[in-house]
Amino acid sequence: MKKITLLLIVAFFATQIAEIKAQNIQVMYDFERGQVTSTLEMFRPDAGGSTYFFVDLDCAPKMTGAYWEIAREFNFWQNSKLSWLSVHLEYNGGLNTSALSFNNCWLGGITYSGHSKDFTKTWSLSALYKVIPGTVGLSGKSDIHNFQITGVWGIKFAKGWCSFDGFFDFWREARIWQGTEYIFITEPQFWVNFNQIKGCEKLNLSIGGEVEVSANFVNKGFHVLPAVGAKWTF
Repeated sequence: MKKITLLLIVAFFATQIAEIKAQNIQVMYDFERGQVTSTLEMFRPDAGGSTYFFVDLDCAPKMTGAYWEIAREFNFWQNSKLSWLSVHLEYNGGLNTSALSFNNCWLGGITYSGHSKDFTKTWSLSALYKVIPGTVGLSGKSDIHNFQITGVWGIKFAKGWCSFDGFFDFWREARIWQGTEYIFITEPQFWVNFNQIKGCEKLNLSIGGEVEVSANFVNKGFHVLPAVGAKWTF
């Protein structure tokens, strides 16, 4: 459920409108894990780029984990032919009751953004260098230098009634307890937007869900985890 608001970065750079901003809260129930995850997202642009963060809180039913990402996109050349290209800096971190604190992750690289003429389709692709301090490789030696590829997309259709959003991350991170080095996760989301109901334009409620598809993410191997939920956009 993370990173969906990053799609607004695309619209911001393409239209050069400095007032675009968005916050939302999502609540998802994961059938497989039997837990509820609430997500708070915030996006805010400025003259030099934009700032984005999200926080995930897991409950089953007590609080079992917390995770957050904060990213800064730098784009001081928004009026040039290279407005589609941004410099990306990011931090990831968190903890849970089973793994304790996660290793801090520091990322830096570039982001390519694009959109359709009517902005009903948006996308971005980031190529990032990823430093994970404290990581030990499968050889038993320090292995902190890694990479990550991140893609984000958004599609609005049915005259704004429906949204299909999502992201994927593919990165290298040695996990000696799993015997793996490469991790993939994608979380496509489908929403029905209730603000399209006549007379309810200010009802910023969406109902839908997501499917988490991953390989070597929480556990070794391939996993598919469906969830249903609601989103309120401020």
